[in-house]
Amino acid sequence: MAEAEASRWISTFLDARAAELGAARNTQLAYGRDLLDFADWLARRDLGFADAGREAVEDYLVHCDAQGLSKATRARRLSSIRQLYRFAFEEGWRADNPALRLTGPGRTKSLPKTLSEDEVTRLMEAARTRARNPADRLRDTALFELLYATGLRVSELVSLPVAAVRGDPRMILVKGKGNKERMVPLSTPARAAVADWLAHRDAEEEAGRKAGRAPSRHLFPGEGKAGHLTRQYFHTLVKEVAVLAGISPARVTPHVLRHAFATHLLAHGADLRVIQTLLGHADLATTEIYTHVLDDHLKELVLTRHPLARKA
Repeated sequence: MAEAEASRWISTFLDARAAELGAARNTQLAYGRDLLDFADWLARRDLGFADAGREAVEDYLVHCDAQGLSKATRARRLSSIRQLYRFAFEEGWRADNPALRLTGPGRTKSLPKTLSEDEVTRLMEAARTRARNPADRLRDTALFELLYATGLRVSELVSLPVAAVRGDPRMILVKGKGNKERMVPLSTPARAAVADWLAHRDAEEEAGRKAGRAPSRHLFPGEGKAGHLTRQYFHTLVKEVAVLAGISPARVTPHVLRHAFATHLLAHGADLRVIQTLLGHADLATTEIYTHVLDDHLKELVLTRHPLARKA
């Protein structure tokens, strides 16, 4: 009975979030996992969402800490619990929010890992030569050029609709977190790489149509349930390309390339708010962290460009 109630609370809460906030699928999954873990912990103590008090929530957070979970994970779990109880209060399921006044552990602000421009160049070259199959080389080149040219999140990249790049556009429309849309410009190398891949992809699609196969609406079709290349596949691909480029695969992920995009733009004088828009950040504070990885470059600018800087 308690398990059924917990499942009902979680599913109703997540459905409401999706309807009202347009929460991204990955965010929904994370919230669901957090709340299921909390529900299991409560059940082992003969408690449920309806009767757990503040002390139970505090004990659960201590349990998470004892498990060695990171500050970020613990902060997210508390956020999930707090939002669930706020929803329950608004729906009249509870007369209080036992997590309302709890203070989370806070998130450790770490500087984003990035790559040098030379390392990115080596990655691009490796992407062009990794695969034996010419079609895969065209696809890999388009993936890497697009990612570095736009700073897309990996989920945005692999699920990009083919309609977004029809007609050799200079800018593409991207649907990001919470279904928020933004326009992102394409570099000349990215447009060329996409055009080459699109020509091959369209020829394959035409052959498939003649064989009775349905066309894909994605720029990078895949065999998975979603119909496009998976994030997991691309993550593995990035590691393989890093090895070929002579870079430690531990240092390279799709998100690191997104960081490199932002850091290199900032280093070359791009406005921080422009970068915020390109990355799809809701808050400028999220983008500001990139300024901290440019300390040496900024010092050099002050010492060499400031009007009162000493002449060597």
